[in-house]
Amino acid sequence: MVKINKVYTRTGDRGNTSLVGGRVVAKDDLRVEAYGTVDELNCVIGLARTANAHKPPSRRRDALDTILQFVQQRLFDLGSELATHPDDTYQGQIFVQAEDVTWLETVIDRMNAELAPLKSFILPGGGQVNAFLHQARAVCRRAERITVALAREERVGEQVVPYINRLSDALFVFGRWVTATLDEPETLWQPGLAYDDSWHWD
Repeated sequence: MVKINKVYTRTGDRGNTSLVGGRVVAKDDLRVEAYGTVDELNCVIGLARTANAHKPPSRRRDALDTILQFVQQRLFDLGSELATHPDDTYQGQIFVQAEDVTWLETVIDRMNAELAPLKSFILPGGGQVNAFLHQARAVCRRAERITVALAREERVGEQVVPYINRLSDALFVFGRWVTATLDEPETLWQPGLAYDDSWHWD
C-alpha cells in the first residue's frame, strides 16, 4: 500500500517532479502530462458519480456507480503505470491488462443493446450526470492523444492506449445510457441549424 507522510517536497519549485522510483523529470514531460491528464479524468468521473448519487435510488443508478467506481480504481492503476518509467518497474507493480479492455467492451455492449440507434451526434449536457460523463469523455480523448505522443518516444504498457481508447467509447455510451434510463434529456446536433428569434427574452 502507498504510504504518504509528507505532502510537499519542494522538488517542484524548480519545475521538476519525481516519477515512481525516484527518476526526476520536468513537470511538462509527456509522461507527467499523460498521468496528470488521467488524474484529471478520474476527478471528472468522481463528479459524475457525485451527481449520480443524487438520482432517485434504483438498481440502474447503483449499477452505474459500481461501474464508475471500477473505472476510477483502474485509472489509478493506469496512472501509476504511466508514472513509472519502463526502466524502473518494480516487483508487485500493477499493469493494465487485456482483460480490463475486455471488461469495458462487455459493459459497452450490454448498455448499447438497450439504446436506439444514434442518428446524429450529441450535444453535451441535458443533465448533470450526462454532462459530466461527456466532459470525462473529452478529457479521456486528450489523455489518449498525450499517451500516444508519449508512446512514440518511450515504451508504454501494451494495454494502456487500448484501455484509454475503449474508455472514451465507454464514457460516450454511459452518457447515452443515462439519458435513456435515468431520466436525463439528450439533445442531438442539427447541422447548420438556422437562427430564429427564440433567444429573445423580451
